[in-house]
Amino acid sequence: MAAPKKIALVTGAGSGIGKQISLALLREGYAVVLAGRRQEPLEETVKAAGESGVNALVVPADVSDPASVKNLFARTKEKFGRLDLLFNNAGIFAPPMSLEELSYEQWKSAVDINLTGVFLCTQEAFRLMKEQSPRGGRIINNGSISAHAPRPFSVSYTATKHAITGLTKSTSLDGRRYDIACGQIDIGNASTDMTELMKKGTLQADGSTQVEPTMDAGHVAKAILYMDSLPLDANVQFMTVMATKMPFIGRG
Repeated sequence: MAAPKKIALVTGAGSGIGKQISLALLREGYAVVLAGRRQEPLEETVKAAGESGVNALVVPADVSDPASVKNLFARTKEKFGRLDLLFNNAGIFAPPMSLEELSYEQWKSAVDINLTGVFLCTQEAFRLMKEQSPRGGRIINNGSISAHAPRPFSVSYTATKHAITGLTKSTSLDGRRYDIACGQIDIGNASTDMTELMKKGTLQADGSTQVEPTMDAGHVAKAILYMDSLPLDANVQFMTVMATKMPFIGRG
């Protein structure tokens, strides 16, 4: 097996978009650190990678826990010596409900994972990328279509994804001096196990329920690979990849 061309770390790598991105990176010749709260789904991702899974490192981690995140990046440095790409992908949805019914615990859980988790991982990536040689690296945040327009009854998810846009901009600005590029990919209706419920219909802003078109998640993987194919003096700041006919443009 040839030496990996780059070292990547993907959070939420056991399912959904994170799993698809991890598989694409492994098949493209990257070494990939797979992070997630449960080990078994991460091991399933490695198994699905086939022979390219030899370049995978499974590290169970809770991105909302600073100590867990520090261990994740320490394991990455210990195994590979550097980090070239961080894909901040881990995120959760609160059950759909009106704003006034959402509990404090549900709100805090979304903020802790969707926003604070991205900050903690970004912070540790900075510490590693600014000191390694060659210096620098790339960070890509999963923003979601909800970084632009909310779905009904999604206040915690939408608020955190809007916040990710601000975090992306600040990371991009503060990373310049260290050759750290940061961009955001906003994904709309990629077909994964997490979008199966869409086949039964999704609540719309006018109160109706509609089945929404989806797209192959492989298109998202290709977009990530393109973003990371650029040299560090070039950056895709924001990219939206969505099912063409999903009700986003004109939503509401």
